[in-house]
Amino acid sequence: MDTFSWYAGENGANQKKNKSVPLCNLSNLQLRFLCPSDLEEVRALCRDWFPIAYPYAWYEDITSNPRFYSLAAIYNGVIIGLIVAEIKAYCNLNKEDRSILSSSYGKSATVAYMLSLGVCEEHRRNGIASLLLDNLVSHLTLSENRDCKALFLHVLTSNKPAILFYENRNFKLHSFLPYYYSIKGTRKDGFTYVLYLNGGHQPWAVYDYVKHYGHFLFRGDLCRWVLVWLRSALVWVWPGMRRMVVDNTTSLVSQYSWATKKNWLNRWI
Repeated sequence: MDTFSWYAGENGANQKKNKSVPLCNLSNLQLRFLCPSDLEEVRALCRDWFPIAYPYAWYEDITSNPRFYSLAAIYNGVIIGLIVAEIKAYCNLNKEDRSILSSSYGKSATVAYMLSLGVCEEHRRNGIASLLLDNLVSHLTLSENRDCKALFLHVLTSNKPAILFYENRNFKLHSFLPYYYSIKGTRKDGFTYVLYLNGGHQPWAVYDYVKHYGHFLFRGDLCRWVLVWLRSALVWVWPGMRRMVVDNTTSLVSQYSWATKKNWLNRWI
């Protein structure tokens, strides 16, 4: 099973009573990357936010290994939110995740996997999760990351606030993963959600090909292309055709002239 991805939103019972809690001073909110000294604080937050236990090595990785994009929201010197993601080579994805991207992009294609996204309960519904996600997307769309064609995540099917959050930010439901998670000894279903970046798209089905080429024909691009091709072909073969026509015409004229002269001579001989 891949690493657990989760948006720590309110459950249905708490949504009504836990309305937006305004920050005392938004200018005191800072974003910075995690460092090794954050390990214990991050570990305590994740234990509170998420329903599974991460191994200790995972906390060491996300707070020190540069391959992880680990961004924290800091308020009054305290971490109140974080997002963790990792850029992976498409060829290294698990089998259930490879269908998110067309294989036509080749071996150079990469995708970003969002491992975690969480915000402290007392600071939720203030746009902090959106701010963290926007920074990640901005990073993934830089020119140096142009080979990154998608950002994807896994989420529990029962995590309705998270699903709504991602759908409102243009993530698309890609697949259903039955019994994907094991939480406290119980198997739970999951969804895969994908946000395509830098021109990326999922593998095309028959409908996509019909739609694409139907639109191509409707705009008349195919007809114009055929006309341009015929014109180019005519320009290429015209000199040869012209010489052939001239040579054949000259030959016919010569034969006609000789036949005419011969008939004229026969009359007078």
